[in-house]
Parts: sequence; structure tokens; C-alpha cells
Amino acid sequence: MDLTKINEQPHVRFNPLLREWVQVSPKRTDRPWKGQVEPVARDRVMEFDPDCYLCPGNTRVDGRKNPQYESTFVFDNDFPALAPSVPDGHYAESGLLLARAERGICRVLCFSPRHDRTLSRMSAGEIRAVVDAWIEEYASLAKQADINYVTIFENQGAMMGASNPHPHCQIWATATIPNEPAKEAVSLMAYRDRYGDCLLCAYMKMETALKQRLVFENEEFAVIVPFWAVWPFETIVISRSHIGSMVALEECGRNELASALKNITARYDNLFGCPFPYSMGFHQRPTDGREHDESHLHAHFYPPLLRSANIRKFMVGFEMLGTPQRDITPEAAASRLREAGDTIA
Repeated sequence: MDLTKINEQPHVRFNPLLREWVQVSPKRTDRPWKGQVEPVARDRVMEFDPDCYLCPGNTRVDGRKNPQYESTFVFDNDFPALAPSVPDGHYAESGLLLARAERGICRVLCFSPRHDRTLSRMSAGEIRAVVDAWIEEYASLAKQADINYVTIFENQGAMMGASNPHPHCQIWATATIPNEPAKEAVSLMAYRDRYGDCLLCAYMKMETALKQRLVFENEEFAVIVPFWAVWPFETIVISRSHIGSMVALEECGRNELASALKNITARYDNLFGCPFPYSMGFHQRPTDGREHDESHLHAHFYPPLLRSANIRKFMVGFEMLGTPQRDITPEAAASRLREAGDTIA
């Protein structure tokens, strides 16, 4: 049976990165909606907010004053989830109750001095400065003792838990490799051992040839709605070259990553309005000193909006107790993102 016919009925799709199945139910979007409706996001209008603790020159909660920065600005999180100096501690009870101390570093990176900017509203050159800052932070944190993984992620919008609308991301450097990249690493190694190729290299080549779920591509990156996507308009940004981390990006690669990020965020805004809520993050080579040849630089975008700018996707019921499920096929989502265009009015 071909994919077109499969898409007309409920089916499951396999996620080879996490080795999990996803339930796809394309007819569920026809059902009436009387569930929770979120308020529609409004454009930010202020270039500078005197009450924002991330704007240049303003004072943060701990009393420290931000510099009058003109591009990016990085600082240690004033309310970190992790601390670099934690006493060693282990707890074990009958092999059932297990715990241990975890060291780490949490930083905040402001994308722009302007309070009203999102990645979609920034120029490619401005986003390139953000990419350079990410690379510098990744390389710097990788040298720290007890740091084995660096996660760069952005929560955009109050709907996704962002505590401040000023354009920024977080960088968490941890002693433990987090669950999701750890599971991906197992799958990447298993695929390489079986097929002699990189899973993401092979997948990216397949999708850029088929073009059914391809949203955007340039010389260095491809933006794809994954065949196994869970979130309604989820995308994955994959490096065309088999590189483990951003540090390996040459001049062209840094520029093309900036271009890809601007393109997909503009499409999201055109489809649902600005600022469009999402969680985004990069998976790249661990910093534990090992080779990790299986690692392949990529980023995940997880947007919650489902049917309109105010109806969102919740992970509840069967998804929490059984299997992740989605109502719109990845092919339909990719088509709508392509049609949305990459130019912000």
C-alpha cells in the first residue's frame, strides 16, 4: 500500500532516532473543538522595555546591571537549575530508589538588544551573530570539568513556559548526557553498525529527493517535517555534512544555519502569527572527551499549535499512557509550511 492510501486511515509510524512508534489519526481534525483555547499572540511593539531584566542597561533581580550590549549578551542564569559545585552524593535502596548529585552550568544568551525581535524578525546577519555565540559557548563549556553535554534550547512564547518575551535562549551544560540525545545516540550507532551509514545522513538524502516533507534547503542544511513527527508542525533542521557539532561549521555553514533558522521561523510566523510559540533545541556531539563519530548536528522545533493561532496540541490521555499521537499528517504540515512563505510582511 502506498503512503497516500495509508494517510487516509489511522496508522503508526516508526521514529528511528528514539526507536518509538507514533500514532497518526488524520480524521481527528474533523471533530468539533470545545476544548481550551489560548489567546492569540500579539506583536511585540516596544524596542526597549524599562521593566525587562534582559534589556540593555536594566537591573536584574539579583541587583546586577546589564551592559549596554549591541548584539548578543551571555550571562550565568540568576536562577540556575544546576550548580557547578555540588557535593558528591549517592542514594540507593534495594536497587529501586536511586539518586545521585548532578553538577552543571546554566547560562542565558540574549539574541538581540531589541525587546521586540524574534529570530524570524532578525536579519540573517543578526542570527549569524547568535550562531557564533552558540559556538563560542559550546566550545567554552566543553572544556569545563564534569561537563559531558551542552544543550542549547529556546522556549518561545508564554505558552511554552518562557518567563520573559525578550529574545533569548538557555544553555544547560550537564554532567550527564540527557535522555533524548542519549536515546538518539544509541539509534545512530545501531544504524551505523547495521548499514555502514549515518541514520540522519541517509534520512536527509531520502527526504531531499522525495520533497514530500521538505520545507526548505540550502547548501548546508535541510528543514524537514519528520516522517515520524509528533507535534503538529514539528520540524528537524539537519546538517547536510556529517559533522558532530556547530564547532565544525565553516563560514558558509554558519551563514547557512542562520539562513535556515530565519526561514523556518518566518514560515511559522506567517502561518500562525508572530510571535509563534515553540520549543527548539540542538542535539550535537557530547563533550565527554570521546570521539562520538555517530553524532550528527541537528535541531528540533516543537510547536504546539494545531489548527489555528489559538488551538494547541496537548500531550494527554493516550499519549501520556500509551503512544504519542498526531492528528495532521507530516505531509500536510510540510505543505502548509511551504505555502506559508518565508517573507515577513
